[in-house]
Amino acid sequence: MRQKRVYLNAFCMNCVGFQSPGLWTHPDDEAYRYTDMEYWADLARMLERGHFDAVFLADVLGIYDVYQGSREAAVRDAVQVPVNDPMFVVPIMAQVTKYLGFGITASVSYEHPYVFARKMSTLDHLTKGRVGWNIVTSYLDSAARNFGLKQQVGHDERYDIAEEYLEVCYKLWEASWEDDAVIRDKVRRVYTDPTKVHDIQHHGKYFTVPGAHLCEPSPQRTPVLYQAGTSTRGRAFAARHAECVFISVPTIPIARTYVQALRSEAERIGRDPNEIRVLALINPIVGRTQTEAEQKYLDYMEHASYDGALALFGGWTGIDLSQYERHENLRYVRNDAGQSAVETFTKMDPNRKWTVEEIAKFVGIGGRGPVVVGTPEVIADTMETWIAEGGVDGFNIASTVTPGSFVDFVDLVVPELQRRGLVKTEYEFDTLRGNLFEGNNHLPDHHPGRQIRYS
Repeated sequence: MRQKRVYLNAFCMNCVGFQSPGLWTHPDDEAYRYTDMEYWADLARMLERGHFDAVFLADVLGIYDVYQGSREAAVRDAVQVPVNDPMFVVPIMAQVTKYLGFGITASVSYEHPYVFARKMSTLDHLTKGRVGWNIVTSYLDSAARNFGLKQQVGHDERYDIAEEYLEVCYKLWEASWEDDAVIRDKVRRVYTDPTKVHDIQHHGKYFTVPGAHLCEPSPQRTPVLYQAGTSTRGRAFAARHAECVFISVPTIPIARTYVQALRSEAERIGRDPNEIRVLALINPIVGRTQTEAEQKYLDYMEHASYDGALALFGGWTGIDLSQYERHENLRYVRNDAGQSAVETFTKMDPNRKWTVEEIAKFVGIGGRGPVVVGTPEVIADTMETWIAEGGVDGFNIASTVTPGSFVDFVDLVVPELQRRGLVKTEYEFDTLRGNLFEGNNHLPDHHPGRQIRYS
């Protein structure tokens, strides 16, 4: 039986301005310290104190340059630029924690799977089994151009590439080295039994990898698999591969629609629909009283950036909202950028129309997820409602000011959730997958990744 509790991830990025463009100007925000190792060490200690399952590190490989046909707004307002590599902060955080997991965003579009598989195995070893991979296909033309392409590969073909990319990684992680390949026999002078290391002999449409994995099996072998695509194609990919799925939607009805479709698709292809952990983005603004929380929100709104929010939205959707009037409704446009954001704001809730000004205000604090303003009890009530009515299993907690928003959540909301029996008071297992899936360190046997075995 599944444990009745809420799964918690902290939603972060190795940059100044992440989900709340303009809030770097707030006097309480310390995200400018993102280049300081102690910033990440302090954050990790605090999140583990709050019994978070993981810190999730988002990433992009390009600059948001759709809005006004320029990167100027994004650069001026630090909208996910400058941005550093997420992988390098993981060992810093792992060294000062024992249980906190680390979800790392990495794109299948711009790095070869043979190299990437070694990086993730290395981190899984160094963290003693606490890493996950957020599988993304990338959505910025600016990234594609800097990798030598005229424009990014088409949306659905990016998922075709992702399918083969996963196949290569599964072969390397799961099928190349047998469990007992490493024997460390000093007497016979044999570190690894050569007969138990296998070439994967992959010859596909997009990748050719004939040889063996460079790493011995790590504690989890395959990292925990996260995915955040909510387009039709992305949802099918998630239903097949993902163990945890992030959704970034503004309302419960949209969440419910997506979660039901995801679980139905998973069941259709033979997976247990309830084995996928669905985590909704939420941005809590917490006060000891309702008045205090509402005053915080009004204060934060004074620092939100209109242009920064629309620059962020333009990168997500490929739509330049400077071409719209402020009070004009957003229209559905299909292109090769990420489709989930524009579908969220145009198609998934037919009863809700969004003007440009409403989008800018909404995205200005918290990105694409809801902002919940209130006391710890109000925040906890809202989370319970999302679970009961939206069908989600947990939350990706975003911050308005960093680290202050996380400190408020850990010190004020987590104790309330623990009183309700929704958040653990002690970690039970050592690996990330173990903490998410009742002690199971490896992919379940029926998962596509475990179907590939030694040859």
